[in-house]
Amino acid sequence: MTASSVEQLRKDGNELFKCGDYEGALTAYAQALGLGATPQDQAILHRNRAACHLKLEDYEKAETEATKAIEKDGGDVKALYRRSQALEKLGRLDQAVLDLQRCVSLEPKNKVFQEALRNIAGQIQEKVRYMSSTDAKVEQMFQILLDPQEKGTEKKQKASQNLVVLAREDAGAEKIFRSNGVQLLQRLLDTGEPDLMLAALRTLVGICSEHQSRTVATLSVLGTRRVVSMLGVENQAVSLAACHLLQVMFDALKEGVKKGFRGKEGAIIVDPARELKVLISNLLELLTEVGVSGQGRDNALTLLIKMVPRKSPKDPNNSLTLWVIDQGLKKILEVGGSVQDPPGELTVTANSRMSASILLSKLFDDLKCDAERENFHRLCENYIKSWFEGHGLAGKLRAIQTVSCLLQGPCDAGNRALELNGVMESVIALCASEQEEEQLVAVEALIHAAGKAKRASFITANGVSLLKDLYKRSEKDSIRIRALVGLCKLGSAGGTDFSMKQFAEGSTLKLAKQCRKWLCNDQMDVGTRRWAVEGLAYLTFDADVKEEFVEDAAALKALFQLSKSEERSVLFAVASALVNCTNSYDYEEPDPKMVELAKYAKQHVPEQHPKDKPSFVRARVKKLLAAGVVSAMTCMVKTESPVLTSSCRELLSRVFLALVEEVEDRGTVVAQGGGKALLPLALEGTDVGQTKAAQALAKLTITSNPEMTFPGERIYEVVRPLVSLLHLNCSGLQNFEALMALTNLAGISERLRQKILKEKAVPMIEGYMFEEHEMLRRAATECMCNLAMSKEVQDLFEATGNDRLKLLVLYSGEEDELLRRAAAGGLAMLTSMRPSLCSRIPQVTTHWLEILQALLLSPSQELQHRGAVVVLNMVEASREIASTLMESEVLEILSVLAKDKESPVTRAATACLGKAVEYGLIKPSQDGK
Repeated sequence: MTASSVEQLRKDGNELFKCGDYEGALTAYAQALGLGATPQDQAILHRNRAACHLKLEDYEKAETEATKAIEKDGGDVKALYRRSQALEKLGRLDQAVLDLQRCVSLEPKNKVFQEALRNIAGQIQEKVRYMSSTDAKVEQMFQILLDPQEKGTEKKQKASQNLVVLAREDAGAEKIFRSNGVQLLQRLLDTGEPDLMLAALRTLVGICSEHQSRTVATLSVLGTRRVVSMLGVENQAVSLAACHLLQVMFDALKEGVKKGFRGKEGAIIVDPARELKVLISNLLELLTEVGVSGQGRDNALTLLIKMVPRKSPKDPNNSLTLWVIDQGLKKILEVGGSVQDPPGELTVTANSRMSASILLSKLFDDLKCDAERENFHRLCENYIKSWFEGHGLAGKLRAIQTVSCLLQGPCDAGNRALELNGVMESVIALCASEQEEEQLVAVEALIHAAGKAKRASFITANGVSLLKDLYKRSEKDSIRIRALVGLCKLGSAGGTDFSMKQFAEGSTLKLAKQCRKWLCNDQMDVGTRRWAVEGLAYLTFDADVKEEFVEDAAALKALFQLSKSEERSVLFAVASALVNCTNSYDYEEPDPKMVELAKYAKQHVPEQHPKDKPSFVRARVKKLLAAGVVSAMTCMVKTESPVLTSSCRELLSRVFLALVEEVEDRGTVVAQGGGKALLPLALEGTDVGQTKAAQALAKLTITSNPEMTFPGERIYEVVRPLVSLLHLNCSGLQNFEALMALTNLAGISERLRQKILKEKAVPMIEGYMFEEHEMLRRAATECMCNLAMSKEVQDLFEATGNDRLKLLVLYSGEEDELLRRAAAGGLAMLTSMRPSLCSRIPQVTTHWLEILQALLLSPSQELQHRGAVVVLNMVEASREIASTLMESEVLEILSVLAKDKESPVTRAATACLGKAVEYGLIKPSQDGK
C-alpha cells in the first residue's frame, strides 16, 4: 500500500514537473518521502526535487537535494549531474568538475557529460587566468600605494585609479576583498594623505556596493566609529567620499533587512537591523562632537535625512524614526540651535541649521499618530526649557535659535515652543539689544514667527514698529537686512490680492529697491545677501515689484549667481521669487456672478493686479529667459543638498512649465539644458510638482525633435512621466498634451513603443479614444495609429470579441478630417500588417462600403491615399472581399483615380484593378489598361 502511494505521488510529481508546476511537484515528492519510501525511491525523489529547484533557480537547495540523493545511491549519475549544475551556478567550479568527472567515468560515452566537462574546464582555466592576473595586479597596486618611496609619484596616482576601477566590477571587488584588501585599505586610510584616503574610500564603495556580507565584514575590520569619523575631516573631498561610502553601506544593510538577504557564498550575517542602528547611532554622536568640521556635520545630517524616514507612507514600519527621536532628537536640536562660528561652539556652516530643520521636519512627518507627535513636542519643549531657564542670556539665545530651527522645519512644534512662558517676550526684548549677535538671533526668530498663522497677528500689531525702528536706526547691515525681510514678510500678507496692501503706496517698491541693492553688493557675505533674496521672495507678490525686478539686469545676474553658489539655503527663496515673477502659482479666475454676489453681501473679493495680466507675464518670462534663468535652474536641480526639498522641486517645476508655455521659447529652454533638468523633477517630489514637470516635458516633446531634446538613453526616461499625465486626476489639457507627446515618441522606434507598452499606457489611450472632446479623441487615435506598428498592439486588434477595429472604421467616416486621417492611417497600417483583419471590416458595420467610398472621394489627397491602401489590402487579402468591392461603386471610383496623373493614389488604385483582373473579376479594356 505504501509502495503504491509513493509510486503514484512520484508519477503525480513528474506530471506536474512536465506542466511547469515546479512548486506542486516539490510538494508531491515531499509527500512521497514522508510515506517511508525505500532508499532507492528516496534517491530518485531527492534528485527530482533537485531538478525542480534548478528550474526555480534556487541552486543552494538544488545542491542539498542532489547531495541527499547521492548519499542514498552513490552511483546515481543524474543526481551527480544535477549537483554539478547547481555548483556551477553557485560559482564553485572546482567542486562541480569533480562531480562531472564522476559522471563521465560512470557513463564514458555520454556526450552531454563530456560537453559539460569541456565547458566547465574552460571556465576554470579562464577563472584561474583571470584570478592569477588579478592577484598579481592587486598585490602590485598595494605595494606601490604603501611604498613610502613612491610618495606623490604619477605611478602611485595611476595605481590608486586602477584599484578604484577594479573595485567597480563585482569580481574585482571580491578579489580585493579576499586578498586581505580591507586591512590594506585601512593602512591607506591611516596615512592621512588625502589622495590615498580618497582612493581607499572609493575602492571600499566598490567592495560594499549591493553586498551585505562584505559590508558587515568591512565595518567589522575598520570599525563603524572609524568610518563615521572620516566624515568629520577638514578635507571636503574626503568627507564627501566617506559620505558616499556610508550611503552605500546603509543601502546594503537596509536591503538585507528587507529581503533577509544573507550575502554571497552563504556568509552568515549578524542581525543587519542591529548594524544599521550602530551606524545611525554613530552618526548622531558625530553631530555634537567638538572638532568635527562643519562640512562633515552637514554630511551626517544629509545621511540621516536619506536613511531614517520611510520612503513611502505605505510602509507601516517607522520604528527607525521613533528610535532616532528617542536617541538623537536632542543632538539634532543642538545643531539647529547653534550659532555660526562662535568660540567654544560646534563648527557649523551656513547650511547646517537648515539641514537640521529639514531633518526635524522629515522625522515629524514620519510620525503616524498623536501619541508619537506628542512625544516629539514634549522632547522639543523640554530641551528648549532646559536652556531657557538657568543658563542666563547665552541659554536664552540658544533656546530662541532652537525655536527658529523648529519654525523652519516642523512648524507645529515651533508654534508650541513660541507659546512657552517668556519665549516671545525675550525675542521682542533682545531685538533692542546692543549686541549684534543677540539682535541677529532675535530678529531671525521674529521673521520666522511672522510666517506662522498663530503669531502673525501678534507680530503685525507689536513687531512692525520694532522692525521699522531696527531698519532705520541700526548701523549694521546684517541687522538692517533681516529687519527689512521681516517688514517684507508682513507687507506681503495679502499675497497676490491687489486690494489688500499692508503698507502705504510705494513702500513695497522702496523695500524691493533696497533688497536689490543688497543683493547686487558682492562685498557683503553670501549669507547676508541670502536675506535680500528672502525679502524679494515675499515682495514679488506685488506685480509692480515684479516688473521692476525683471528690468534690473544686475539684480537678476546676482540672483542667478547666488543660486549657483555654495549657499544652498537660498534655493527655496530663489525658486519662490521666480514663481511669483512668472505667475506660476495656482490662480483661478473668480466666477463673475459669485463676485457680484460677494460684493452685494459686502464680502471681500480678491483683485488681480493690472500688471499680472497674461501679456505682462509673457513679457516677464521673455526677460528671465534672456537673463539666463534656465541655466541657473538647471544648476539648482543638480544640487545634492537636502535643501532641495520636495516643495522646492515643485516650485522649480512650476517655473519650468511657465517658461515653456510659448512655443517659440521652448528651443531656448532645451538649448540651456531644461529638458535634462525636468526629468528628475518629473520623477521625484510632490504629486503636483511631478505633474507640472511632466506637462513641461510633454510640451517640449510635442514641438521639438525628442531625439535632440533628450539624447541617448534619456529619451526612454521621458515615457513614464508622460504616461502619468493620462490618469483621470489630470486635466484635459494635460491628457491632450501627453497623448500628443506619446504620439511623437511612438513614431520614432520600436524600442520606444515597447517602453510605452511596458508602462501600461495602451488601455488608457484606448479610453481616450471614446472621449466626447474631439481633440482628446483625435490625439488618442493618432497615438494608437503609431503604436499599431508594434506586434502586441496588432494582436489586440486581432483578438476576438473586441470593438477596436470597429471604432477605427467608424472614425474613418467622421466629419473631423484630422480624426479621419488618424483612423484611416491606423486602418491602412493594420490591414497591411495583419491581412486577417481585412475580412473582418465588412462584419463590424454595415456602413463600411460608404466609409471607404467617402475616403476615396475625399478632396484631401492624404485621405484618398489612406482609403486606396485599405482597399488594396482588402483586395489582396481575399478574392471574396475583392468581388464585393468590385460589384460596388468602388470599381468606378478606382477606375477614375487610376487615370489621374502619377501619384501614390493612382498607383494604389491601379494595383487594386490589376489584382481584380488577376482574380478574373474584371477584364482589361481593349488597349490592355
